Amino acid sequence: MAPLAHERYCDEIVLLTETLRSVISGADLDANVPTCPEWTLRELAVHVGGAHRWAGEIVRTRATEELPEERVPAFTPDGEDPAVLDAWLADGAARTAGALREAGPGAEVWSWYRDRSAGFWGRRMAIETVVHLADAALAAKVPYAMSPDLAADTIDEWLEIVSFAQAEGDPEAAELRGEGRSLHLHATDVPDAEWLIEFGEDGFTWRRAHGRATVALRGPLTDLMLVFNRRLAPDSDRVELLGDAELLDFWLARSSFG
Repeated sequence: MAPLAHERYCDEIVLLTETLRSVISGADLDANVPTCPEWTLRELAVHVGGAHRWAGEIVRTRATEELPEERVPAFTPDGEDPAVLDAWLADGAARTAGALREAGPGAEVWSWYRDRSAGFWGRRMAIETVVHLADAALAAKVPYAMSPDLAADTIDEWLEIVSFAQAEGDPEAAELRGEGRSLHLHATDVPDAEWLIEFGEDGFTWRRAHGRATVALRGPLTDLMLVFNRRLAPDSDRVELLGDAELLDFWLARSSFG
């Protein structure tokens, strides 16, 4: 599937950040984040806001090489006042969306991915916020929901990134091979939201398709996305796991970010 429109990603960076701000408002910012145990809720929010500002500055300056954090204006909030954090998150999201809109998706900029464009950063920052919003909701013990197209795009982008990591020689991703095995994701609440991942001798391929597989994961699309991003356990009663559960565990253990 093609990515969503660039303008949509720009909008979602702002809208999802508004939701993040709402989630953490009044919450215990020193609470541990279960899905990112090295972070508190405050540190998670600062990570998201810093990522926005970093990507926004890369696009704004049309950077041709990786940008050091110390060259990013207001990379972290000034102090620990929750009101300051809230304003900092809002301002960073708005500035980043503004830089992305001004640049347009085709502007050439540095990235760590094969796609070196502002369009890459728009999509990456929107989806970064999709996933970390789930982390924040879990930590704050509030409900989490995601629009179907964004949830599906999050799965698509993750498969693209893991495929890129394998091509670049990432040692964990390199193990995602093995002739004759396959993994099927099947959303039960959204038509045609299915993915078939097939392992071969040289790696894996994937496509949007229905098919028999070594292991299948069925459930609501948002929950499939959360399992695939290791935010929901695959044995959760919110999803149904059929077939070789060890293959899904094998995938999840070797498809990590960075």
